[in-house]
Amino acid sequence: MKRYLLIFSLLLLFTQSKQETKKTTEKKPVQSTVKYAKGFDIISENGEKKLVIKKAFQSSHEYFSYTLTNKTNLSKKEIKVPVEKIVVTSTTHIPMLELLNAENTIVGFPHTKYISSKRTRNRIKEGKIVELGLEQDMNTEKLIDIEPELVIGFALHPNTKLYQNIKKTGIPVIFNGDWLEETPLGRAEWIKLFGALYGKEKEADSIFNNIEKEYLKAKEIAKNSDKQPTILSGSMFKDVWNVPAGESFIASFYNDANLNYLWKGTKGTGSLPLSFESVLEKGQHADFWFNCGLYATKEQLTTANIHYKEFDAFNNNKIFSIGHNKGETGGLIYFELSPVRPDLVLKDLIKITHPNLLPDYELTFYKEVE
Repeated sequence: MKRYLLIFSLLLLFTQSKQETKKTTEKKPVQSTVKYAKGFDIISENGEKKLVIKKAFQSSHEYFSYTLTNKTNLSKKEIKVPVEKIVVTSTTHIPMLELLNAENTIVGFPHTKYISSKRTRNRIKEGKIVELGLEQDMNTEKLIDIEPELVIGFALHPNTKLYQNIKKTGIPVIFNGDWLEETPLGRAEWIKLFGALYGKEKEADSIFNNIEKEYLKAKEIAKNSDKQPTILSGSMFKDVWNVPAGESFIASFYNDANLNYLWKGTKGTGSLPLSFESVLEKGQHADFWFNCGLYATKEQLTTANIHYKEFDAFNNNKIFSIGHNKGETGGLIYFELSPVRPDLVLKDLIKITHPNLLPDYELTFYKEVE
């Protein structure tokens, strides 16, 4: 009898082990649809959809996970979708919502004068989007009055007092880290985050796939040029010339446009603080100069620094700026639209430096400094 009991117990343990293994297998999340972005993920697990923010702040390794649900009684880690009333805090969020036809859900924004999109500006004029003050000093009383279901935040550090106070009111906050992405397509892919929040995953995937297709197509076209013009980038601020580091998303644009960016071999994903003398030594004879600040004319450039005249690109009229293209209230179109349309930025660079490759394309963001 003891022998039979022992065998029965072993069989029972074996059966339970197999069941637990099966359960463990079933809990594995499905493969992510996020391809380029490193800062967020969207996964499905046990019938639940989860949004995971993997990088919301510089030098941060903390993950924030939210379950997306249609329930009304929510915990702190749950977000009700589709979102019907939202506050966003960066102009880069506006085009993503517009591409998804969801801009009508925006009920508040800090410092609305920086918004350039005509569609969203019309909603501001109609009083449908409330002015909330400066981003890091938002009027929380106004924010509470408009009762948003969600705030999409933007902050340099996780312990920002403003957002802590908003959370205390019961309004959930999700930090958007698109600005930390290291590749142009990585930044654009954050439209999928908004797609998940609005139950428009298929639309977001389709929009991004088209942007990706156009970007990669332009990249291939650029390879048809047997010349690689040399590129100078950035400008002086006080006593420092900040040039994009060789692993930055700006350097990625130059590389994908088949250009010889003079600092392409440097490390880092941000900017390199250099002296004027070192930039002049390396970039004096560069063929083109991009992102020279927000100057629109050469006169403005020399007023800022008379020594800009020493660069060949200055004397050959090969300086291109994003400072000309503004919305009706002064917001820069480039800062608002370019993150989600890197294909147009790349085409601009190709059109300027390899004009014969895109003969029918007209510039979107850049313009020659007069």
